[in-house]
Amino acid sequence: MTMSQIKLQNQPDSDEQPEDEGNYELPPLVILTEQRYEGETCEGQFHGQGVAYFEGGHVYKGMFSKGLMDGFGTFTRAAGLKYEGTYTWADGSTYKGEVYNGIPHGTGTYKCTQNSLFYSGQWHQGKRHGKGTAYYNEEKNSWYKGDWVRNNREGCGLRCYPSGNTYSGEWKTNQRHGKGMMRWLNLGQMYVGAWQDGVQHGQGTHVWNLRRKDGSQYSQSNRYTGEFAQGQRHGWGTFYYAGGAIYEGEWKNNKKHGQGKFTLSDGRAFEGHFVDDQIITPNLRAHSAPLGAFPLSHSNSSLLGPDMALNIDCLLDMIPERKRDTERKQVEFVVLRQERELRSICSFYSRLGYARSPENTLLLSRLQFWRLLKDCNIHHHGITLTQIDRLIREDVDPAEIHSPFTPVLLRKLISYLVIVAHHIHSKDMVSPKYLLAACFSKLMTDDILPNAKNVKGFLFRQPDVGVVAMNYMKRCWEVFQLFCTATRDEQTMTCHHLLWMFKDFQLLDHKLTTRRLLEIINTESHNPDNLSASVDLEITFLEFFEVLLGCAEVTCEQVSETLKEDHRVFGSNTETRKDSPEVETGISSAQDGSQWDVKTEANEIPEPAEYTDDPEGEIMCRPAENNTKDCKLELKMKTVDEFFNHFFFPASDYYQLVTRKITEEKHHPESQVALDKMKQKPNNAVRTTCSYHVLSFVGSV
Repeated sequence: MTMSQIKLQNQPDSDEQPEDEGNYELPPLVILTEQRYEGETCEGQFHGQGVAYFEGGHVYKGMFSKGLMDGFGTFTRAAGLKYEGTYTWADGSTYKGEVYNGIPHGTGTYKCTQNSLFYSGQWHQGKRHGKGTAYYNEEKNSWYKGDWVRNNREGCGLRCYPSGNTYSGEWKTNQRHGKGMMRWLNLGQMYVGAWQDGVQHGQGTHVWNLRRKDGSQYSQSNRYTGEFAQGQRHGWGTFYYAGGAIYEGEWKNNKKHGQGKFTLSDGRAFEGHFVDDQIITPNLRAHSAPLGAFPLSHSNSSLLGPDMALNIDCLLDMIPERKRDTERKQVEFVVLRQERELRSICSFYSRLGYARSPENTLLLSRLQFWRLLKDCNIHHHGITLTQIDRLIREDVDPAEIHSPFTPVLLRKLISYLVIVAHHIHSKDMVSPKYLLAACFSKLMTDDILPNAKNVKGFLFRQPDVGVVAMNYMKRCWEVFQLFCTATRDEQTMTCHHLLWMFKDFQLLDHKLTTRRLLEIINTESHNPDNLSASVDLEITFLEFFEVLLGCAEVTCEQVSETLKEDHRVFGSNTETRKDSPEVETGISSAQDGSQWDVKTEANEIPEPAEYTDDPEGEIMCRPAENNTKDCKLELKMKTVDEFFNHFFFPASDYYQLVTRKITEEKHHPESQVALDKMKQKPNNAVRTTCSYHVLSFVGSV
C-alpha cells in the first residue's frame, strides 16, 4: 500500500459543516424610547398598571415598577413580534429566557423554524456567548456543546456530525483549531493532535482501523505519529503498518520523501533515500538483520525468501531491460510491506472446505484461489476466471490449466496477484515511475485487503456447507468435464453449455425455470439483473459447482419443507440413530436463507465446522454444537443429499446411458424402439426414487 493511498479525512464531509451554522442571528431588537404613557404613576415614575407607546409603533401593556417594565405584561412590536415572557416572531421562531433592555442577555433558549436551529445556553447582548448547546437539525444528530464567543464556536467543545463523526477539542471562529481529537465512525479512523483552520497541522497521531467492505474489522490498524502540514503527513514522522513493518523518516505531501528507514516485521531494516513513496537507494543494515537475511550486494538479488520468490518474467519482459531489476525490487518491496496479510490470506483460504487443519499442512488449491478472486470482485474488472487461468498458466499441461485440484503455493499466489494487478489496473495508471509496483499496490489496497476473508458464494460461505459439499466435488468434476468443449487445447464450459446440460438432464421444471437458473448463475455478477449478458461467458468449475448448490435449494424446496413438517409432528429420536449405518452432518443456511443438507457415509463424514479468525487473521475451525440441534441438522443434510443423490447424479447417469445407447443404435437399429421408451422416463424415474426415499426417511422418524 503506497502511503499516498492512505488518505486522511482532513476536510469536512458535506454534512460536517452546515452553511453558516455558527452565525445564526436573532431578528434585530432595537433600543426603545417611549413617546407616550398611559397608566399609574408613583413619585413621577411609571409604577403599576399601564401602557407605553414607543417610537416606531411598538407597544407595551402591563406592569411597571419605578419607571421600568417589570412583572407580567405583553410587548408588541410594530412588525407583529410579541413578548409575554417569550419572544415570538412572525415566522414562529421563539426565544424564552432572560433579557436586558429588550434583548436576550443571560440564560435562554432560542428555536428557529426556518433552519431547525435550537440553542440553549448563555447569551450576551443578543448573541450566543459563554456555555451552550446548539442542535442543527430536527433529528438532533448534528450538535455542538461547549464554549461560544459572539455567536461563534470558540474555546473547548464537542461537535457531533450527522454522519456520526465527532470532534472534541479546541475551536476558533467555528473551525477546529488547537488541540483536539476527531473520530470518523464509518471509516474507523481517529486523529489526535494539533489543528489549524479545520485541518491537521502540527504534531499528531492518525490511526486507521482496517475494515472489510462488509463492515467487519481487522484486529490490526495502521498508525502514523509525526508532523502534519495542511492536513497531510509532512515533515518527520513514523508509520506503523498493520502487518508489523515500520517506516521512520521524512515525509512530503503524504508520501515518504527524503531520508528514511524501513524495518520489516522480521527485523530486516532498509535505510536509504525515498522519492514519491518509493525507495531509491536501499541498503540492508547487516547488524539489524536476523539470521538468514540476505544482503543486497548484487543487483539481481531478491528481497524475498524462497517461499515468496516471484515469477513475473512475463511482465518484466515488457519493461526496458535497464529498468527490470529496479522494477522487480519495487514490487518485492510492496510484497514485503504486505507479507503478513498475504500469508494470512493464503492460510485462510487453504482451509476452506476442511473441518480440521492438521498442523497447517493444507495447500491452497486453484478452487480456493478462484474463491479469493471472486470474494475480491476481480471478475468485476472485465475479466473472467478462465481468462485469469490463461494469464497465469505458466508451462503446465493444458489439462491442468482449469483443474480445481491444482495446488497454488504462496509464491505462486503472490506472482499470480501481481500479474492480475497489471492486467486490470495498468490502464488506469498515469505515468507511474514503477508500473508493476503501483498496480500491485492498488490491487492490494482497493481489492484484496477490503474484501478478502469475507467469503461469498454457495460453496464456502457457510463452513458446514463447504465441508460436506466437498464430498461431491470429485464426481461433479467428472460431469463438468463431460460437458466441456475443447478450445485452445483446453476444455472449458460456457453458461450456454450449462443451460443445455440442465435441459438434457430434464431438471428444469415449474420451480427451477430457465430464468431462475440464470438468476443463480448471475448471483455474483457485476450486473445481476442483465441475465442474458452471461450466457456466452466461460465458467470455471467453482462457478459450475456453486450453481449446482444454488439449484439444490430450489429443486428440493418442497422436500425440505415436508421433512421439517414431519419432524415437527413425529419428533426426532437422536439416541436411536447413533448406531445407524449412516451418520448425518448438518450445514448452515444458504446464501439467501434457505437450507441445504448432505448425507455422507460414516467413514467419509467430516466434522461440522465454523470459521473464525484468530488474532493473526487466519481461519480456525471448531465443532458445531449439536446437542439440541440434531433434528435441524438431519433436515439440513437431507436437502443437498436429495439433490445430488436423487436428482442430479441419477439424471447424469441416465443421460450418459442414453448417449451410449444412441451410439450403439447406429450399429444396431433394432434397439431404437427400446431407446425411444427410455427417453420418455428419466425425470419420472428420478422423482419416483426421490419420493420413495423421502417416505422411507419419514417412516423411520
